[in-house]
Amino acid sequence: MRFTRHTIDELTRLAVPMVVSQGAFALMMFADRFFLSRIDATHVAASLGGGVSFWVCLCFFNGIAAYSNALVAQYLGRGEKSLCPQVVWQGVLLSILTQPMLLALGIFWADIFDWMGHSADQVALEKPFFQVYMAASIVFLIKTVLASYFSGIGRTKVVMIADVAGVVLNMPLSYVLIFGKLGLPELGIIGAAAGTIIAAAFSSLIYLAYFFERQHAQEFSVRDSFTISSSIMRRYVRLGTPSGLEIFIVLGTFNGFLLLYQSYGVTEGAAMAIVFNWDMLCFVPLMGLNIAIMSLVGRAVGAGEIGRAEEVIGAGYLLGGSYAATLAVLFVIFRYPLLDVFSVPGQDFSGIRAIGGPMMIGMASYVIADAVILVSSGVLRGAGDTVWLMKTSMVLGVLMLLVQVGVILVWKLGPLTSWFVLVATIIAKATLYGLRVRGDTWRAPERLESVMAE
Repeated sequence: MRFTRHTIDELTRLAVPMVVSQGAFALMMFADRFFLSRIDATHVAASLGGGVSFWVCLCFFNGIAAYSNALVAQYLGRGEKSLCPQVVWQGVLLSILTQPMLLALGIFWADIFDWMGHSADQVALEKPFFQVYMAASIVFLIKTVLASYFSGIGRTKVVMIADVAGVVLNMPLSYVLIFGKLGLPELGIIGAAAGTIIAAAFSSLIYLAYFFERQHAQEFSVRDSFTISSSIMRRYVRLGTPSGLEIFIVLGTFNGFLLLYQSYGVTEGAAMAIVFNWDMLCFVPLMGLNIAIMSLVGRAVGAGEIGRAEEVIGAGYLLGGSYAATLAVLFVIFRYPLLDVFSVPGQDFSGIRAIGGPMMIGMASYVIADAVILVSSGVLRGAGDTVWLMKTSMVLGVLMLLVQVGVILVWKLGPLTSWFVLVATIIAKATLYGLRVRGDTWRAPERLESVMAE
């Protein structure tokens, strides 16, 4: 892989605000689960099961919405600035059209917690938490469209400002709503969901303020962009649908594993929730790097500069690998103190500690693989290679879930066996993604021409 100092500097300039933005999101989730851990372990487990189930239902539509990053970057690279804000309005229209389907999913999907054998106490928390999120799904979709637009045009500081402002609002608001402070009713787990929804809406208003700001509106012809563009909509659906399906398959099969794993019991489910909370400190900021890479590669594809894309790839692997390796070492060395952050005085934490320690070592083993996956997928999405990503994710996800069904339900093996099977799957996925990026298929001139075709 080759890269220059200029490429590293440019990628860093774009990625750092996105890392802060995504890290702020991770901090928000971390804080919500920390607040809920002050109640009991069942609330923590329910927040993971209900929260991941929400993202599974949303992720297909959210994945399509997020592809506005690559579309905007491609138009910008081709010098067609006036088309960039038109992508936003196509994304908003798609978000509105999908809302009835999401509301229906919120009704029918809620029974899955009973089917997976969760305890009655946990199900009673998971269902309302999940359904409140689903009722407000359009807020998250529109926020994704707007954030992806600004990352696509390279104004990632706007994304950072809007998302950090949302977190600054969310943390005290969730605390107040969860525990019933300042004269408000004690909402518990529903308060955590409500605080996140209000914060997302607040961030969206900040995005809109920047979108309609006079200088930006003039430069990108925002006033003339309120139109339905069939050509942009076709590209949005053609390239974004496989991207959405890929994310749906990844999260869907992962959620299936998560729900199966929680059938081991509340202790095992709480241990997983805590480990994934620390994992977010690695995974979610790497998503910021993924978004920045997608934007730069999309611009290179739009401009027909494949050599520029090669430089972005090398810089991306260097930055992502260094960050993940550093955290992996810290996760191993400080695994028990990190787990103990979530212990509650007077409650027995020994079971969670016993299983969580080995799980932290497994998590440290796959965070570097996560870095490879996220850098590679950012490259391939930016280049429009979304169909390959979809097919590969489908095969690996289904295989992983089938093996986990055997491990957990058929052979009745222990939770740590199941966990390290997941670790092996993630490492295998990273290997395939890395090989795809190194290959020539995605960068063939005729294929890149088809990506840009209207």
